[in-house]
Amino acid sequence: MISNQILQTTIEGLKGITRIDLGICDTEGKVLATTFSDAEDYESSILAFVDSPADSQVIQGYQFFKVFDEHQLEYILLAKGGSDDVYMVGKLAAFQIQNLLVAYKERFDKDNFIKNLLLDNLLLVDIYNRAKKLHIETNVKRVVYIIETKHEKDVNALETVRSLFATKTKDFITAVDEKNIILVKEVKPGESYAELEKTANMILDMLNTEAMTKVHVAFGTIVNEIKEVSRSYKEAKMALDVGKIFYSSKNVVAYSNLGIGRLIYQLPLPLCRMFIKEIFDGKSPDEFDDETLTTINKFFENSLNVSETSRQLYIHRNTLVYRLDKLQKSTGLDLRVFEDAITFKIALMVVKYMKYMENLDY
Repeated sequence: MISNQILQTTIEGLKGITRIDLGICDTEGKVLATTFSDAEDYESSILAFVDSPADSQVIQGYQFFKVFDEHQLEYILLAKGGSDDVYMVGKLAAFQIQNLLVAYKERFDKDNFIKNLLLDNLLLVDIYNRAKKLHIETNVKRVVYIIETKHEKDVNALETVRSLFATKTKDFITAVDEKNIILVKEVKPGESYAELEKTANMILDMLNTEAMTKVHVAFGTIVNEIKEVSRSYKEAKMALDVGKIFYSSKNVVAYSNLGIGRLIYQLPLPLCRMFIKEIFDGKSPDEFDDETLTTINKFFENSLNVSETSRQLYIHRNTLVYRLDKLQKSTGLDLRVFEDAITFKIALMVVKYMKYMENLDY
């Protein structure tokens, strides 16, 4: 459960303080971490010590200690020397490793709990019972962030996110699939959605610079109780998908800012096809030439302002009016009329959604 690197760092730190060589082996005599070179020579002695009833023993100039995890023998610790001082250091080292086992086991249990909480795999009574056992507060305000990485199992990105929130005891970092890192973050009293967006941008910047990883970040709404965390997770997932369809230029997307895209995303595809057929008589609104599409998009960007749109497109006002008239003839919609403009805008978004969903099927 504890990585060999953590064990190595621990005994090197203890040696730096006590100047006594230490080694850690598993119950089969395999060396996991050591500060001296000939630890492999003691394999047979370790196996004999494992089978003995003693908790500690002096063998060939080394003190041997057993390290248990809830009465299950987990490690054998070796301390070089036979004096009382070495015995005391060995006992302290064994105690330290035992505490590490407890801490890592609790971390694993918490991680498992958070995963099941996000995926709605727990009954309501189990949520509160397990949260109490794991010392997780149930009535803290939280929000869920999803950080989608470009590559699967991006360890650098995961470690960078962990280092950012390592000191926050009420924050949890986990993963439920290969590409997404999930942050369940405590929301401080008075913290607004604007500040949550700043946190998302900070994560984005840190991953771009530290882990050299391009990511997308999405987050749900703030929830008041632990039982509602899964709702914030589902919202963040939807924000990630909706962002890819309608706001592809944005790397940070909030569920609360999805607007009409959120409604379109929940429409069944047959209804979308029916809508496009009724409005455009079967023709897709994104089949227009690039010039027309550029004109339409710029017109929408400028809130249907003819003068500003023609200025930004570097065309005469009459040229723009001619293009809009031509579009009206082919579609029956006059983009200068608010209701027609809304219909056309929604149609463009519906087509985008349809194409995205159809591509997922391949």
